Amino acid sequence: MSEEHTILVIDDSAAIRRVVDSTLSPVGYRVVLAANAEEGLAKAAELHPDLIILDHQLPGTTGKEVCLQLLEDAELKDIPIIGSSTLRKRAYVEYADCPNVVDMLPKPYTPELLITTVANTLDTGSLVVDSQRDGTAVPEVMDEQGDAELSGRFSCCSLRELLDFLNNGDKTGGIDVELTHSRISIFISRGRVQAITSAGVDADPVANCLPEALKDLTPVLKLTMAGGSCSQIDGLVQLLDNKVLDPRLLRQLLRHQASMLLLHCFQNSLTSFRFDPKRGAPPLQQRLPLDISVVALLVEAMSRVPAGQLEMNLQNHVFVRRAIRGQNLDRAGLSAQHQKIVTCLGEPISIPDLAMKLGWGADEVCRVLRGFELADLVERQQGIRGRRVVILETDREAAVQLRDATQQNEYGHSIKVVRDRLSLQLVLKRNKPDAIVLAVDSELGQQVCRELRENAQAFDGVRWLSIYGEHQEVWGHWDAVLHRPYEVTSLFEALEAIFEESQEAACVTTD
Repeated sequence: MSEEHTILVIDDSAAIRRVVDSTLSPVGYRVVLAANAEEGLAKAAELHPDLIILDHQLPGTTGKEVCLQLLEDAELKDIPIIGSSTLRKRAYVEYADCPNVVDMLPKPYTPELLITTVANTLDTGSLVVDSQRDGTAVPEVMDEQGDAELSGRFSCCSLRELLDFLNNGDKTGGIDVELTHSRISIFISRGRVQAITSAGVDADPVANCLPEALKDLTPVLKLTMAGGSCSQIDGLVQLLDNKVLDPRLLRQLLRHQASMLLLHCFQNSLTSFRFDPKRGAPPLQQRLPLDISVVALLVEAMSRVPAGQLEMNLQNHVFVRRAIRGQNLDRAGLSAQHQKIVTCLGEPISIPDLAMKLGWGADEVCRVLRGFELADLVERQQGIRGRRVVILETDREAAVQLRDATQQNEYGHSIKVVRDRLSLQLVLKRNKPDAIVLAVDSELGQQVCRELRENAQAFDGVRWLSIYGEHQEVWGHWDAVLHRPYEVTSLFEALEAIFEESQEAACVTTD
């Protein structure tokens, strides 16, 4: 190792701190240890480490909160962070909005994995932080292919996976995507899409979706879509070179063209592809490169799709953010307004709820979400009617059964099952539920019940269901009561009943 790197470890587990220290110190790293967030932030400010290994669950806070505090400090925001958690996939989702988190270590981890992860992060960490913060692509280390081309069939991968692979590798060239009766060429460079042209694609549907400001350029669009060279295109290039023609409208036209052609690829059956690293974009597109992300193009395309072609029957669906390892997270060209939606998708949410939260129309939300869905940025879940239910089940076996049932998504509600007071408080702080289920056959359940009842105003409109012991006397007012032993189906049938009662009551009030 040519220089000594300082590694700051923030973890409340003394055993983990010892393992990291005993693993990294012998191979030449300077390891600094902190047992809590406050101590870790102080040492980060003092030492400016090259890398931070951060535990997800810390006393009184979380690793994500520490990341956000580091991002607020201009001198610390560029320090790469490796998150460490037993939550695995869920942790990836939680840190999706933290550009300083560049990798995750699933606990428990081996010394070999620790050393490899640290070495890789030190090599590329600053690049990843910059790319995730600025919306640029990450140049990954790949073997040079020289003049060799890449080709294959889409039976083994999707177009999004192919684009991610090439853009993450910072490749430059042209990708010919073959459809049944047409071909679309995607030109990439610097990790982004620079231009898209076509052969055999009808230009009229693309022209019909042009915004009013670009309608006069319809004849130009029919020339630029083909991507070839003719006297008219050569004339446009000459005018651009002589600074006679304003490039802004022309670039908007090329962006519209690229968005609609990319949508055409994502909505139709693809057969094969061929990547040529020597092939550059046509002369006009070379002078007006788009430098835009895949997701921004798909969202723009969905914003232009006629209402009659847009799937709007999504009232029984919710959307949630996806976190796919290796996915290109570049969002260049996506408006700040549309990026705001991503931050609202940490939990499953319906289109009406999201529209209300953002103050937007349901049509705009639907279009943006559809673009995100095509780009694999979000996923749709079916059969959920948007009811939020929080269950405090202190019995371990019963809690496991409930979690298994909710993961199968058979009952159509967004359900959180917790076993302790802290977890319950965190869930209730995040969103007000439609129903709270409390197991009151334990001292903890009774204490929590009293605490929540004392703050009844905060839970106005919430339905209450209790779980009593087999021979326990019922006390207090509840919308529904169950006794142990109970079946999971019985609990959800009781929930359905109280939700139906509340809906009928609402209808009567409205009438």
